[in-house]
Amino acid sequence: MNYSDFIARKMHEGADQGFEPTFMPDGAFDFQKAMIEYAVRKGRAALFEDCGLGKTLQFLSWAQNVVENTNKPVLIMTPLAVSLQTIREAEKFGIEAERSFGSYTKKIVVTNYERLEHFDPSRFAGVVCDESSILKSFDGARRGQITDFMRKVPYRLLATATAAPNDYIELGTSSEALGYMGHMDMLNRFFKNDLNNSATRRHYGEAPKWRFKGHAELPFWQWVCSWSRAMRKPSDLGFNDGAFQLPKLIESMHLVNTESVAQGMLFALPATTLPEQREEKKRTVRERCEKVAELVAHGKPALVWAQLNEETDLLEKLIPGAVQVAGKHSDEVKEQRFIDFINGDIRVLVTKPKIGAMGLNFQHCAHVTYFPSHSYEQYYQAVRRCWRFGQQSPVRVDIVHTEGEAKVIENQNRKAMQAQRMFANLVAEMNNAIGFRADRSHNQTMEIPQWL
Repeated sequence: MNYSDFIARKMHEGADQGFEPTFMPDGAFDFQKAMIEYAVRKGRAALFEDCGLGKTLQFLSWAQNVVENTNKPVLIMTPLAVSLQTIREAEKFGIEAERSFGSYTKKIVVTNYERLEHFDPSRFAGVVCDESSILKSFDGARRGQITDFMRKVPYRLLATATAAPNDYIELGTSSEALGYMGHMDMLNRFFKNDLNNSATRRHYGEAPKWRFKGHAELPFWQWVCSWSRAMRKPSDLGFNDGAFQLPKLIESMHLVNTESVAQGMLFALPATTLPEQREEKKRTVRERCEKVAELVAHGKPALVWAQLNEETDLLEKLIPGAVQVAGKHSDEVKEQRFIDFINGDIRVLVTKPKIGAMGLNFQHCAHVTYFPSHSYEQYYQAVRRCWRFGQQSPVRVDIVHTEGEAKVIENQNRKAMQAQRMFANLVAEMNNAIGFRADRSHNQTMEIPQWL
């Protein structure tokens, strides 16, 4: 072992732990081939790519390479109902895979996160977490079960459209699951806990946030680039966008005037604190839902997102032909209703972002309605179910809100700007990743000063 290899092994990012790819699907685009090659050679990697760029083909191809190299199975975990879409994609490209809830005969096995307990990690050479950012939506026990499973498997791949723009802990959790730096080590190395900014927290109704240490932002993104690749479009990494052009997105704000106001008030004021914002939502459920019902009364497919059970129940009653997917339904019922909507058997689907905003392809639908929340990631994922590469029509997004929700919308817009900055930094460092590593080769010639 030479000195350069010794230093590389001491670094948190580590060296590549994969192998040279032996399988590449026919018909894959140039940028998809590049991502497959990177993930296979890396062995443990994350792919942060926008919706419709072919992450499913990429992780299926990664899985096929692991199978050919180890002759052992690979387990692919997906959100509810996404497993069927994964199997369809595998068939399209001649990759043998099967959907299973326990027993299996093929080497590539696709299951839902909720069924992980039926599988033994010692039997698998590789594991894929599709829509890996969904992990933070699970309770601690389920999330711990998934992380523990991954730690026992040699080859690992995470795939998601985007990490939360203001949730750096998520990136640390991804790194830890892949076997690199733990999330607490990451926070202590790059961040400080902003304990003193109480005015900002009260204004936005948020807990204390971690902020970058001085001059730590660039090294942070360089570190993320050491175990991941990210793009919002192929040209982000120097490829031709070609057919990967998004249709027009038409976002409209709809202010609902309500007669009811907060107790003790003569007229509506922006709700500032979280309790006030929750009270605002509950007090205006009927007015907001009636506006949504009016907006989707056009006979075409529509995807209606809500935040509260009272909203989903009322929307299902107000909209003719609407069907909701709710937490009270069994996994089998949820999955069947998602599939029925995809197949056109349901015109209007009503659900919550935390239930159906991850991984599903609803590009047959070009109309989305949304009630604002503090989570930009939920909004992003909710819109991207329809507005994605492959969508042929302009997508209309109607945001229905009241006067009192001004602070919520302000916070969501702030997080949208954070997300743009995050991905701009990430993509910029992706383009410099190779040069960044070369700078650490320790093989550069140095000129010794005369006084030595």
